[in-house]
Amino acid sequence: MSLVSVSIGSNIDRERHVRACLDALAETFGELRISTVYESRPVGFEDGRNFFNLVVLFECDWPVGDLQAWCKRLEFANGRLPDSPKFSPRTLDIDLLDVGGLTGEHDGVSLPRDEILHHAFVLRPLAELMPEGRHAVNGKRYRELWQQLDCDDQPLWPSSFIWRGTDLSAGATD
Repeated sequence: MSLVSVSIGSNIDRERHVRACLDALAETFGELRISTVYESRPVGFEDGRNFFNLVVLFECDWPVGDLQAWCKRLEFANGRLPDSPKFSPRTLDIDLLDVGGLTGEHDGVSLPRDEILHHAFVLRPLAELMPEGRHAVNGKRYRELWQQLDCDDQPLWPSSFIWRGTDLSAGATD
């Protein structure tokens, strides 16, 4: 079994789509470790409402390609259009960040995901869940990477969010 980390984002009917994603992850993979749900402004485009962003960890023995395909099917089931522009509002966005420390391209997926090193909405919740975890390529701890990230132009803040009776605004786990 490999430890898998995924980032989840939504800025269209955010509560419904994030809950649907968490439900599907729990039903498919079992126990989840869930970060605080953060709110952030859209990155790369100005047209759209703020996003909810979070990171989820779970154990899985699936090949990377099967994981990626499952994530895409869940996105499409939640109304994401397959031909939507890269920088546009999203019902649901699920990205594989790391799969058991794999590096390089696996089944067409580049790991670890480059956004870890550049986007506060990915690194902050990842560092919250795995402060002593290490980036698979540069070996730095996620806590250190978060402390070093220049994110003055990437504000994000905890948002009140309840899932299955658990308050995820404080990094609770299920």
